[in-house]
Amino acid sequence: MLAIFCDKPGLLVSKELPKPPRAENEVLVRVRRIGVCGTDLHIFTGNQPYLSYPRIMGHELSGTVEEAPQGSSLSAGDIVTIIPYMSCGHCSACLKGKSNCCRNIGVLGVHRDGGMVEYLSVPQQFVLKAEGLSLDQAAMTEFLAIGAHAVRRGAVERDQHVLIVGAGPIGMAVAVFAVMNGATVTMIDSREDRLSFCRDHLGVANIVQLGEGDKDRLSEITEGNFFDVVFDATGNPKAMERGFSFVGHGGAYVLVSIVASDISFNDPEFHKRETTLLGSRNATPEDFERVLQALRAGRVPDALITHRMTLAEVPANFAGLTDPRAGVIKGMVEVA
Repeated sequence: MLAIFCDKPGLLVSKELPKPPRAENEVLVRVRRIGVCGTDLHIFTGNQPYLSYPRIMGHELSGTVEEAPQGSSLSAGDIVTIIPYMSCGHCSACLKGKSNCCRNIGVLGVHRDGGMVEYLSVPQQFVLKAEGLSLDQAAMTEFLAIGAHAVRRGAVERDQHVLIVGAGPIGMAVAVFAVMNGATVTMIDSREDRLSFCRDHLGVANIVQLGEGDKDRLSEITEGNFFDVVFDATGNPKAMERGFSFVGHGGAYVLVSIVASDISFNDPEFHKRETTLLGSRNATPEDFERVLQALRAGRVPDALITHRMTLAEVPANFAGLTDPRAGVIKGMVEVA
């Protein structure tokens, strides 16, 4: 089978591997779609803190069942999505229902080889039937689940003022579920094209372009109160530090992005606001189910997918997804 390896930053190569055998409790999936996310781009550019090379990338996956264990609810031909966070099930985090931050987690495409392949064998508890969805929709489930989980962490409620800093795909996923919860959502980013997309397609009420006077505009939107919940989805240490100043009194700050850096904040301001600071990592099966329901209900626009390539084209074309001028929101790899 064809597999795409990132041998080192900036270098993707095609290799032929044997089709993987299916272990007793695993499902053999024929991979059909692979969404490209910020993590993949960071791996390609050499800016991912949890990874060693070479690595097969890819964790936003959909496919069809080739083989399933006897007695499984899955059958050959079923469209499925995959929870890529291979959790152990017995550590303290897993026992609390927080498999998303399992102490022994192995994320496909990061800690272990992922889904830029033609076939993948996965423990059946991580394979979800995506009945009623297209292959494209099923492949978007994972990044949308990260947004759903972040919104749940932030306990977003109806009529709250929510700010999302960073209008990339993860910020957009947060916006989808914050709007779904009834919040008034504002987004700030340097890219006018992405901000306009969020306003036109995702129900974002206010957009603010990063630059001179941006904080004054955020203050004006909230009548000087700033925001009940702020989400950072930038992956930029300076932006993450600045985001503390956008949190209103009694508000919460949710760090969705991750950087290989220390983050600092002004303690008197933090205490004055009685700020709640939260990390949000990955997603849980509960979040995946919410996303599947939202997709089935038609509440997520297909317009998020802007660029396509085949698996064989990845080594030659992947670098183009890193160019801001290309206007990429979500790249999708198709496996014939």
